[in-house]
Amino acid sequence: MRHEPAPTQAPAIHLAHSAKPVTPRDRLLRLPEVEAITGMKKTSIYALMREGRFPQRICLSRRMSAWSESAVLQWVQAKINGGQA
Repeated sequence: MRHEPAPTQAPAIHLAHSAKPVTPRDRLLRLPEVEAITGMKKTSIYALMREGRFPQRICLSRRMSAWSESAVLQWVQAKINGGQA
């Protein structure tokens, strides 16, 4: 009986990053995107912010602000579901 060598296999690769939990990525939306997503204009967005009924903006600099995309989308979803977010 002839003994054939076992086929060589590449060593198993352990990816260190594969064990880490996946962190959902969020992004910052500028006002025109927030207006497009919500269907509201600047005045309404800022009025709801003052009343605490819309996500607060994030100040990036003296003249630049943005909103968290996830916060805006959660607000929209709450509106769709009939909530008073």
